[in-house]
Amino acid sequence: MSNVKLYQGDCLEILPTLAAGSVDAVITDPPYGMNYKHGASYSAEKRVTTRHVGTRIVGDDKPFDPSPFLGYRSVALFGANHFASKLPDSRGWMVWNKRSGMKPMDFSDCELIWTNKGGHIKQFEYMWSGVCRAGESGDVSLHPTQKPIELMKWIILQLTHEGDTILDPFMGSGTTGVACVQTGRNFIGIEIDPTYYAIAEKRIAHAQLQIRMEI
Repeated sequence: MSNVKLYQGDCLEILPTLAAGSVDAVITDPPYGMNYKHGASYSAEKRVTTRHVGTRIVGDDKPFDPSPFLGYRSVALFGANHFASKLPDSRGWMVWNKRSGMKPMDFSDCELIWTNKGGHIKQFEYMWSGVCRAGESGDVSLHPTQKPIELMKWIILQLTHEGDTILDPFMGSGTTGVACVQTGRNFIGIEIDPTYYAIAEKRIAHAQLQIRMEI
């Protein structure tokens, strides 16, 4: 059974309180400044589904600094093409093809994930475009930038081993935590927004209950 620890607050304040060596990997989708006005006409609507138009993500109004998260053994950061100049060179980028054969639209056809692992670029195909979402039902629109559980499980299996502890310092609706429970990884989740923290707490507890029932 996975060990889960959840914190509601600012990850930069909580990270120093975590025991040294307690984290094997950081896998997260950070706020990377899509609301930050940096000379281009970006808006919140570019990153959200219709249900979440106008929703603001805490911290998404300024440039993202990845430096506090780069010292861990394994790291995977979504949206890294928006702050690539602040990252070390890497051959181990991952590509999430979220349109999977659909015609191009105004939204991105894929998302890029920077990792600190070597090797080849890897791609994961999983439909997740607007209302067209493959293989998941129920809690699929709880957060403006919510990711599919299967995608997070794929990344976890690429970068970690069973029993490892994964940290998501920008937990959102808790998808990384659910994926950790389902893959036998321990999880530390941090979320600054109390509304999303409550959602994540509920989802992860439900995932743990399902595992117990299967056992």
